[in-house]
Amino acid sequence: MSHSTSPEVLAPGPRKPGAGHAKTGRPGQGHPWLTLLAVALGVMMVGLDATVVSIANPAIAADLNASLSGLQWVTNAYLLALAVALIPAGKIADRYGRKRVLLAGIIGFGLSSVMIGLSGGLGAVIFWRVIQGLAGALLQPAGLAILRNAFPADKLNAALGIWGATVGVSIAGGPIVGGLLVEHVNWESVFFLNAPLGLVALAVGFWVIRESRDEEDSGRLDLPGVALLSGSLFALVWGLIKAGEDSFGAAVPLWSFAASAVLAVAFVVVELRTEHPLLPLGLFRSASLSAATVLILLGFFAMFGTIFFITLYLQQVHGMSPVDAGVRMLPMTGVFIVASPIAGALTSRFGPRLPLALGMVLTAAAMFGLARIGVQAPYGELWPWFVLIGLAFGLVIVAGTEAIVGNAPAHLAGVAGGLQQTASQLGGVLGTAVLGTILSTRVGDVLLDRLTDAGVPGGAAHGLAEQTEFVSQGVAPVPPGSSTSTAEAITSGSHLAFMDGFQSAMTVAGVVALAAALIALLVRRGETPVEGAAVV
Repeated sequence: MSHSTSPEVLAPGPRKPGAGHAKTGRPGQGHPWLTLLAVALGVMMVGLDATVVSIANPAIAADLNASLSGLQWVTNAYLLALAVALIPAGKIADRYGRKRVLLAGIIGFGLSSVMIGLSGGLGAVIFWRVIQGLAGALLQPAGLAILRNAFPADKLNAALGIWGATVGVSIAGGPIVGGLLVEHVNWESVFFLNAPLGLVALAVGFWVIRESRDEEDSGRLDLPGVALLSGSLFALVWGLIKAGEDSFGAAVPLWSFAASAVLAVAFVVVELRTEHPLLPLGLFRSASLSAATVLILLGFFAMFGTIFFITLYLQQVHGMSPVDAGVRMLPMTGVFIVASPIAGALTSRFGPRLPLALGMVLTAAAMFGLARIGVQAPYGELWPWFVLIGLAFGLVIVAGTEAIVGNAPAHLAGVAGGLQQTASQLGGVLGTAVLGTILSTRVGDVLLDRLTDAGVPGGAAHGLAEQTEFVSQGVAPVPPGSSTSTAEAITSGSHLAFMDGFQSAMTVAGVVALAAALIALLVRRGETPVEGAAVV
């Protein structure tokens, strides 16, 4: 008999005597704003790591003699571990204590970061990136669940806005801090940076966070559900990664997607029959929660896929250094810092529907604007679209998170946090893979003509037309010893072909964002009371 879709799953439980007041064991413990500070410090570790790694990749490749495929796995190994573990980690946090799991995640993330810096080979780096991803999975849903239970409903949106701004600070500072460390110290130092930050987050979190858990939990873990969901997500993300490398029509991605679908169906069947499911499917009876989950996925699809290719455009086509590229992207990442509190205020006043729809419309406008830029576009043509992306991202991530976490029962806050994080990670991987495939396919279609039109001789152009993989990264494959005129022609043709692919990818991202704006109309404000939240 199924218990996962019963109305009780969505209904708030009875409020306990004294609910709404923090039970503090020491000064400051349970205080909501100090709790927010502790969670924000942990989140900052993850945000910094996400951007500094991309800056450090070229140095890692040179030092460890890594191939392009091996270097991609420095990122992909982390994403795989994170995507597979997020929802189970949220359930573990609900069951065994969110504070305990958060602190374990901070410790694991800090230690694995140090071990990455101490690794002497690419294999060791990839292994510790997997451990880092598992630790990040413990940290992120638990942090959102702690906020969900620390703040009353009327203050939750403001807290999420500040939480989003913290993510923005780390994303904005990552490329600059990482670039400075790589250029003046070494690539290992960008990982050692997490150690002192983790120690501070651990100390503050241990002192101020009040423990919370799902008091209705049976104490039994849905192991078949964990295995099936983890297997389905692993197959899906693996397929997306391989599709980005080989194309969506290749055998490995197709078999991976098929396996993911079969395991997902089996997961649904098991969850409907088990008494204590890993992911109560009754959550999705809320149209707002379901729509917000899709919106988070589509928002990250458009925005993270775009950021990936903008970085290539600035560094490979415009020839900027990592630090210069990071500074040029500040209108995007810096505005996100400001946009997150604004999004929290808008969500508090109007509900999540307006900021979500507005955010996706602004995303579409930015994508279509970027689809019109050329090879030598001056910075004045770029930064207005960067501002729109930063503003849109702040609106979508804060309002979408509120719609997911706020429409879930408080005792399932960890599961809801894991669901939000899973949607964001899948969206980022999906955006990079799909938009990357669109870009590389378009480059392959036009590269020969672009090289010929730029003045590359026919025989040489046919040989260079096989270098689609490099041109799709914005690299001009100039053979050693080429004359100045030949090198200029190859560079011009390659960059024009890259921009053809870039423009096609941005157009698709814009269409996806417009579709997401329509889905946003289904979202309503979260109405579930927050049990045990402290008075602010």
